[in-house]
Amino acid sequence: MAQRIAVLTGDLVDSRKASDPKRLFKVLDTALETITERYGGQSERYRGDGFQVALPDPAAALPAAVLLRAALIRHSEERQRWDARIAVAIGKDSWQPEQRVTEASGEVFVRSGQTLDAMSEGASHLRLSLVEEDGSECLALLTRFVDDLIDGWSRYAAEAVYLSLWYEEPQQALAKRLGISQPSVHKRLRAARWALLEDYLRYLGQRFKDDSR
Repeated sequence: MAQRIAVLTGDLVDSRKASDPKRLFKVLDTALETITERYGGQSERYRGDGFQVALPDPAAALPAAVLLRAALIRHSEERQRWDARIAVAIGKDSWQPEQRVTEASGEVFVRSGQTLDAMSEGASHLRLSLVEEDGSECLALLTRFVDDLIDGWSRYAAEAVYLSLWYEEPQQALAKRLGISQPSVHKRLRAARWALLEDYLRYLGQRFKDDSR
């Protein structure tokens, strides 16, 4: 039976320019593994720096995409920013969490891949596409704003966002994890526009949950 799922298709940005590609791919592999384990999905890395993730819960799609980009940016080299282009597609498919991503070929998987191909022609790093659903243009526009927001992150801002999203802890607890003061955490999150990003993720999460009922 077909159910709504999320598919993330992506590739690393300028991976060939990395001075330590081995560490870069390790960061990517670790991020894919931890994110799919957290959200109960499956992932595959292919063509060297390409990857695809399938998630059974559409509400997890954008948090997963943000976590993946934040993981790369926070571990960037001093002279090169690590990042990825990620195309998120949401739609109905018969894919199941125990099925390998490479064995799937439904429309939502195709749409995600097509969206990534279109991104290679521009400067965007995050896009959202809804398969056969109303309101897609509005959500896609919101995602463009969030993409621009993420593009401005420093490594420190990305780290603060990653930990905030992963642990969902107060700033004082995050400060203890990072070994810095709470005002410093607040400064990094403010620079990352975390309050706006959190509202965006909460809104989309609720929207996709309501649509699945």
